[in-house]
Amino acid sequence: MFAAIAFALLLAPGAEEKSFVADGAKLEKLWSEGEFTEGPVEGPDGCVYFSDIGNRVMKFDPKTGKTTAFRDPGGRTNGLKFDAKGRLIACEGANTGGGRRISVTEKDGTVKSLADKFEGMKFNSPNDLTLDSKGRIYFSDPRYVGDEKRELDHESVYRIDADGKVTRVIKDVMRPNGLVISPDGKTLYVSDFASDPKGSRALVAYPLKDDGTVGARKVLHDFGKERGIDGMTVASDGTIVATAGSKAAGGVYFFSAEGKKVAFLPTPEDPNNCCFAGKDKKTLYVTAGKSLYRVELTIGK
Repeated sequence: MFAAIAFALLLAPGAEEKSFVADGAKLEKLWSEGEFTEGPVEGPDGCVYFSDIGNRVMKFDPKTGKTTAFRDPGGRTNGLKFDAKGRLIACEGANTGGGRRISVTEKDGTVKSLADKFEGMKFNSPNDLTLDSKGRIYFSDPRYVGDEKRELDHESVYRIDADGKVTRVIKDVMRPNGLVISPDGKTLYVSDFASDPKGSRALVAYPLKDDGTVGARKVLHDFGKERGIDGMTVASDGTIVATAGSKAAGGVYFFSAEGKKVAFLPTPEDPNNCCFAGKDKKTLYVTAGKSLYRVELTIGK
């Protein structure tokens, strides 16, 4: 009952008291042998794939409880998603062994590059991604780590169309990180998460148009000097489920579609990303520190 109790006690001041943790559910540690875990996503086979930025893509099988390496080396993958064809789309970051590209792992294991440059210049360090209903890929390209020389003088959000064309869709961010599209496909949520506490650390929203372009930026929640959102997902009811904060403030934050913080679930390690999975899509998997966790919720994808 620890997770449920902590969830109730650590609500933000003035927030509407809600309980998204299922009755009797606990935050369960599944694996803790990583270097830095990120980017969980459920695969077509029901397994949960996630990045160990130590340079592997891991696979957790909920039927056996075993975690194995799916892709080793992984190209310093971070955010992961499966497309409609069942292929693994990955953001490969910077630093030694990093591809600095968006790659696709075919069903036969073949790894190909979808995009690695914008206007002839190498990406900084692709971080996270989301796909719209038309299969277009939106991804963030900040630079937090990596010794390689930068070629781009900006950190932006891009879109990859079906024909491979790369378009810069968001420019007014300091350092874009996690991103996700609302269930109705009309809003693109982005975490603007600067390394410097004096910079922008906010959950922002952009109207997403049918042609893949966006409207004006709107700040939904400002984290101030606290650690902002690393990764996030969204429930079918529109609740934004985000991983943010550090130490006592580190955990899963729940926001309404308007940006009102309604609940908080602490995690033992600083959280990095999350996803819904399972038969009813109400099991939340959380990558945090060196580990993978899960908890049953009352809301889902």
